[in-house]
Amino acid sequence: MSANPQFKRVLLKVSGEALMGEGQYGIDVATVDRIASDVADALALNVEICMVIGGGNIFRGLSGAADGMDRSSADYMGMLATVMNALAMQNALERKGLPTRVLSAIPMQSVCEPYIRRRAMRHMEKGRVVIFAAGTGNPFFTTDTAAALRAVEMNCDALMKGTNVDGVYSADPRKDQSAERFERLTYMDVLSRDLKVMDASAVSLSRENNIPIVVFSIHGAGNLCKVLTGDGAFTIVENE
Repeated sequence: MSANPQFKRVLLKVSGEALMGEGQYGIDVATVDRIASDVADALALNVEICMVIGGGNIFRGLSGAADGMDRSSADYMGMLATVMNALAMQNALERKGLPTRVLSAIPMQSVCEPYIRRRAMRHMEKGRVVIFAAGTGNPFFTTDTAAALRAVEMNCDALMKGTNVDGVYSADPRKDQSAERFERLTYMDVLSRDLKVMDASAVSLSRENNIPIVVFSIHGAGNLCKVLTGDGAFTIVENE
């Protein structure tokens, strides 16, 4: 691929729901493989990639807490779900011949490495895809916040958020036909208008460290590379 990418190092945030494919829950292997192919194509552009994957396809802490479960316990269960997703993604990437490491914020040495910033940086410098699991390791923080935190720690040029829609809208476009789509927003636009890009702590962390948030659809083959080279449909959130 000859196109020049806009960013040298990015963090790709994929929601757990994106891994379900057409299913109602769990992991759709074909969908995980397609995302892995997109990551492989992006690496061919000489882009360094690390990833954070949500756990909503297996367990969502907030809904568990809403059903009467202790919020901390529910969030820890959600973190364990992200480890399962990370291992599934690692397996898909390695089947494509890509060197991959899973680093978990909750130590579980039997299945993955503990998160150590310097080790993660070294893996990325060696061209490995690093998948960060178990969120921040703390309850009450979402995987969006974990993604923003890891993007800052890894000195990423951008936070790529792969979602179910091709950018940021004023309302859910699948429910509201009149929803307005945005090409470009500032962090303050997102916060003041309460746009559902990421949670407020993730947006604030990105704003403080001047890391653009690029929102695009993860559901089209090749979308990641198109967005990295400035093509395709996406919304970018950055400072004015």
